[in-house]
Amino acid sequence: MEILYDKVAAPPVHVDYVPVVLTAKTMEERKEKIQRRMQEKGLDALVVYGDREHGANYAYLTGFEPRFEESVLVLHADGRGYLMLGNENLKMCQYSYLKAETVHVPHFSLPNQPMKNTKSLHELFGDAGLKDGMNLGCAGWKMFTSSYDANEELFDIPSFIMEAIRRNNPSGKIKNAGDIFLDPENGARVLVNANEIAHYEFGAGLASMRVYRALNQAAPGKTELEVAEYLAPLGQPVTVTTICAAGERFTDAVVFPRNKEICLGDKFSVTLGLRGGLTSRAGYVAMGEKDLPEQARDYVEKLAKPYYKTAVCWYEKIGLGVSGREIYEMVEAVLPQADYHWVLNPGHYTGAEEWVSSPVYKGSQIQLRSGMMLQMDIIPSLPGYGGANAEDGIAIADETLRGQLQAEYPKTWHRIQERRNYMENELGIVLKEEVLPLSDLCGYLQPYILNRGYAFKKKR
Repeated sequence: MEILYDKVAAPPVHVDYVPVVLTAKTMEERKEKIQRRMQEKGLDALVVYGDREHGANYAYLTGFEPRFEESVLVLHADGRGYLMLGNENLKMCQYSYLKAETVHVPHFSLPNQPMKNTKSLHELFGDAGLKDGMNLGCAGWKMFTSSYDANEELFDIPSFIMEAIRRNNPSGKIKNAGDIFLDPENGARVLVNANEIAHYEFGAGLASMRVYRALNQAAPGKTELEVAEYLAPLGQPVTVTTICAAGERFTDAVVFPRNKEICLGDKFSVTLGLRGGLTSRAGYVAMGEKDLPEQARDYVEKLAKPYYKTAVCWYEKIGLGVSGREIYEMVEAVLPQADYHWVLNPGHYTGAEEWVSSPVYKGSQIQLRSGMMLQMDIIPSLPGYGGANAEDGIAIADETLRGQLQAEYPKTWHRIQERRNYMENELGIVLKEEVLPLSDLCGYLQPYILNRGYAFKKKR
């Protein structure tokens, strides 16, 4: 495969993004999926923790993430639900998709708010139906996969909550049940329906559109802050720290965009993650190699082209029935880890969080199925060179799911088809029919971001 740096038409950047609401049918399907897995594990109840930063598993059942505070959902095997809510979230019970009783827990409120409770925290958990002798599953936001620990005994829930749960169930069993949501093969959140794809495509597409606008604004003399303004995502919540960084990153321990002037020859990276997907780009503020620092003037041949070739292989390899092991081995063959120093799984599930879990790892036997949403996430690193990054997301959909998406969400379907056509006809990337690009920028990478009309493509 030969990679060209050549004149390329602009990607199909869309401006018609409108949120797609999750339906009551989708939310009922989610509850059924969770209860079925609870039954398989023999759980009497599932305790789901959520807060503003880590609320995706909680929101999977309720439809909302806790604002400001912590919250706990207790879902019993018989379908009974209890929402344990602090002062400012107390009103949210009436909006929850999952019908539940309210348990007011002032302990979950912000510091120094009124604590007008007449019961201790463990007694309030008793009001939510927890009692001794139960087989309890607890889910925060993680599923642990350590080779050295008993993963079911690790909990990512605040200790004061876990202590209260244990006091109610001293002789019962308590284990981490994050895998109910996140297991890369059988987790409830791993497969999505047409409504969910359309829902998440809004965030993935919007993120890509904003990144494209920001890249087109980057220029010597502007500041990171001025460029970052174009990343503003219609008030939507971000899933990762927004990046707009020129030159050396993290100076003075600042991880957000700085009031730092962009200079010719600077390394440059921009990242925006919304619910549904993340778009990230990295290259140089340059027209060509002559603008680069002398020691990095072979950047395109040394790093950027090999990386882009790997990205093309990833997009063309992905599809129904392909195993995580096959994808991992392909990446290792094209971009050897020992030479390019990537450390993360080269691809992962995405959705309400940027990284849900991953089926792509050494030896993985997990086969990709219809309804999976994945992100192409490969981050090479070579000392002395800026990064190369073209991270975006796709969905995998069989004929039935594609038909549902086309019939129920024609605008989403139209954008997906425009992206597919662009990738094949302009960039030379031939996707399998089941691969649906969710980002306007899938496959599009400019190593020199000032040379606006030029980008990488695969030679036909």
